[in-house]
Amino acid sequence: MDSKLEAYGVKTVQRPKIKASKKLDLSGIAGQQIVKSETKLALRTHKKTFEKLAHM
Repeated sequence: MDSKLEAYGVKTVQRPKIKASKKLDLSGIAGQQIVKSETKLALRTHKKTFEKLAHM
């Protein structure tokens, strides 16, 4: 990747790795709601993919 960017005259810099600082609790009613909403989003986003997999 570095050589590709340097070919265009772009200098690369090292970025610090940032660790996740927030813990997500999926237990309880609020956790269930998060899981349901994310599942609906994934199903809606990848609808054609799931249809193709279902008919294999």
